[in-house]
Amino acid sequence: MKCLHIITPVKDSIDFTLETIRAIVNSDIRVPFTYTVYNDFSTEENTRRLEEASKELNFRLVNLSDITTHPSPNYLLVLQRSQQEAIAADAGLLIVESDVVVKPNTLQDLYDGAAEREGCAIAAAVTVDENGVINYPYLHAKGNEGKVYAEKKHCSFCCSLLTPEFLRAFDFRQLDPSKNWYDVTISHEALKQGFRNYLFTTLPVWHRPHGSRPWKQLKYKNPLKYYWLKYTKGLDKI
Repeated sequence: MKCLHIITPVKDSIDFTLETIRAIVNSDIRVPFTYTVYNDFSTEENTRRLEEASKELNFRLVNLSDITTHPSPNYLLVLQRSQQEAIAADAGLLIVESDVVVKPNTLQDLYDGAAEREGCAIAAAVTVDENGVINYPYLHAKGNEGKVYAEKKHCSFCCSLLTPEFLRAFDFRQLDPSKNWYDVTISHEALKQGFRNYLFTTLPVWHRPHGSRPWKQLKYKNPLKYYWLKYTKGLDKI
């Protein structure tokens, strides 16, 4: 692994997104890296603000409306494009979602942690709330604070690094296009192929659950409506 290819997929919640972006570009990263933000059909106003931010903060912005007519979410397209770019550069693919705020050391420490562990496919930072308490999607990690351990469940892509060895072993073009999200499938595929996934509760990142997908707040506020939308509208297929 020679470098990092960092990506952030974006839908809406522009203020959260800009906080995520600023935390990434201000990180203490000692290896060469590229940073790409994928704008997944957000509003005209949000697109304008992202374009302004890309000039100010010097990251690459890809407006998915320029390359596909497929409606959001386009996570599969983002993963497939990013995988090929990362493989070409012998880079780790580091995904930071737009409702996550990293600390200055998070990304470099994930890089180092993955490099130190033979057979690592995914190195994931645990998510916490504004008070530093482990939150969704890693509630099962409570009680394991301050540890790094092999994760037998799946790793979320809130803030996760996929190693070049794993990227070369499993082609994302094999993923089911009828789904919306792929962290569960990819995590399980890594284990199936003999890799290990590691959760770093030593590297907490602030996660605003589903801040990038506001409709999912219904899961907490009105769960009946959330599950009705999920199953009748085919939303959020994992």
